[in-house]
Amino acid sequence: MRLTDQSIASVKSVAELRAAIRSGAFNDHTAGLAPGKLQCNIAILPAAYALDFLRFCLRNPKPCPIVGVGETGDPSLPTLGPDIDIRHDLPRYRLYRDGKFADEVTDIAAHWRDDMMTVALGCSFTFERALMAAGIPMRHVEQNRTVPMYRTTLPLEGGGVFGGTMVVSMRPLRGGDVPRAVEICARYPLAHGAPVHVGDPAAIGIAALDRPDWGDAVTILPDEVPVFWACGVTSQNTLLSAGIPLVITHAPGHMLISDIDEDAALPIWKP
Repeated sequence: MRLTDQSIASVKSVAELRAAIRSGAFNDHTAGLAPGKLQCNIAILPAAYALDFLRFCLRNPKPCPIVGVGETGDPSLPTLGPDIDIRHDLPRYRLYRDGKFADEVTDIAAHWRDDMMTVALGCSFTFERALMAAGIPMRHVEQNRTVPMYRTTLPLEGGGVFGGTMVVSMRPLRGGDVPRAVEICARYPLAHGAPVHVGDPAAIGIAALDRPDWGDAVTILPDEVPVFWACGVTSQNTLLSAGIPLVITHAPGHMLISDIDEDAALPIWKP
């Protein structure tokens, strides 16, 4: 049975929430669910490419902060939750073959192979909640839109077949809120950390803020400046550009919900 927004909001434990997702009762986006728990971007790829991908992520921790790595052929992620099965525990997945979109599905058991390996990366939901809790509004949330994301000219450190330039997300902030936002986000290195750029989008290769490469354009008020964060779409863009035979990712906004408290996760990795 498909859960309603009201009934999913009444689910209290992460285990119950993942069970609803695993059963197919819930396949919507995970924004706003399980407040305080670390949500994760997911990349699943053949082990033959995984070492280079991990090197790439470690060399580019702002857009690609590693929070968990699975064993080859094992769909569990025990450091993120004792009962996780990555084949079933995301509301929606996207499949890419040879760098091209192939399908969007709600379960990947039929596509799982013994050579597949899972990499979990931090998610911007963490710092967005922290900013809103501090009274700093998120325009895309207010307008019920997907945060705008842009290709940039900011170079990445390569790793094997993986490289390219950074993708960033943008949130307009009042000028007076920017220092506080930088301070807050710096506390969350597993969720992209502090912004990578403030102000003129052309300085990082963005031609027009009203034409994002992903997501939706949002209103920017006269007293606001655009603030740019490293974005997890960087990893997906890099995986697709490499053109490897099969990559499975989360569908945008449809994250893995872990058992890890966001604040408790901070000591795992230091920039």
